[in-house]
Amino acid sequence: MKKRNTTTRIVLIAMMACISYVLSTFVYFPRMAPFQHMMNVLTACLLGPLDAFATAALTGLMRMILGGRTIQALIGAVIGAPLAGILYKRFKKPLFAFVGEVFGTGILSALLVYPFMVQFYGLPAETPFWTFIPSYVPSSICGAAIGIIIMGILQKAGVWQKMKEAINN
Repeated sequence: MKKRNTTTRIVLIAMMACISYVLSTFVYFPRMAPFQHMMNVLTACLLGPLDAFATAALTGLMRMILGGRTIQALIGAVIGAPLAGILYKRFKKPLFAFVGEVFGTGILSALLVYPFMVQFYGLPAETPFWTFIPSYVPSSICGAAIGIIIMGILQKAGVWQKMKEAINN
């Protein structure tokens, strides 16, 4: 039983990361990746914080390696996804996953990415440290909202619970 559960989770992490990468690559707005945030919320609620972190990290690495994105693609996702999972696991309400994604990515990741952009990508040091917040917050709000809407649709259709049962069996 445990082996099937582990295999299922690994396959789902890979599948979610690939879907996230494809959506983020083909539906792209300047300095925004709302579909990565959508997948972060869905993965956080479906699989939990560690698997959400793994999915976000894989997506970010693929976006960097295959898509030529900066370190923002990686750092911009790996805080919000597990925070969304932690809050969802604690409170069992999708709204808390939304808050975790928006605060984790929109604020914390936006602040964390600044020194990397200064050190490795030549962002002028006199640029305000909060410079990424205005693009990260709207992107994470839009993406997390889409994720919550999709989750609600799947719950109404009875599919969400079947997915969770299949993962946990």
